[in-house]
Amino acid sequence: MTPQAASQRTREICLFAPIVPVLVIEDAKQARPLAEALIAGGLPALEVTLRTPAAVEAIRIMASVPGGVVGAGTLITPADVRAAKQAGAQFGVSPGATEALLAACEAEGLPLLPGAATASEAMALLERGYDMLKFFPAEAAGGAAYLKSLGGPLPQISFCPTGGVSPANAEAYLALPNVTCAGGSWVAPKDVVAAGEWETIEQLAREAAGLGGRM
Repeated sequence: MTPQAASQRTREICLFAPIVPVLVIEDAKQARPLAEALIAGGLPALEVTLRTPAAVEAIRIMASVPGGVVGAGTLITPADVRAAKQAGAQFGVSPGATEALLAACEAEGLPLLPGAATASEAMALLERGYDMLKFFPAEAAGGAAYLKSLGGPLPQISFCPTGGVSPANAEAYLALPNVTCAGGSWVAPKDVVAAGEWETIEQLAREAAGLGGRM
């Protein structure tokens, strides 16, 4: 898959809803009901971070849930890419970008949302063909004001800010012309997921789906 085709596909996925849930799943048994609740609430694009032993199996389970598009987050190495692809991930997300990681995603045909925090990083990815990027860590790197300033010289690049994004500041990001969506973990709080309170998750997802005037 070419970088241009990968970016086009990730852009399509990012347009599904204003928020992409960033999920840390401790128990694969949580995967199906969690995915069903988020999708029912209007958030079909799901990022499962590869931070737990259950993550790959969770991706495998979520990939079979109707109406959803599951991706693998925190891709760091080519081995991560292969594991995510084999589990059924339909896109990948990374906090940054290395030559090895980009090459692996292109070889595996896995659309990637690569991370960038500076103009130079964004320009390097654009030069390769990626124009849909993850802005990470969003709040620590300068927040919405910083991201807005990147839009002046780099209007052809769109971003999905992630890292410190919350209901309190999400609208500020989503109002920017160079922001397509944002990544957030608040729609699936750890304690709520552990308790299996899926109706609460669905309600949180519904509220998030309405951000940015999308609904």
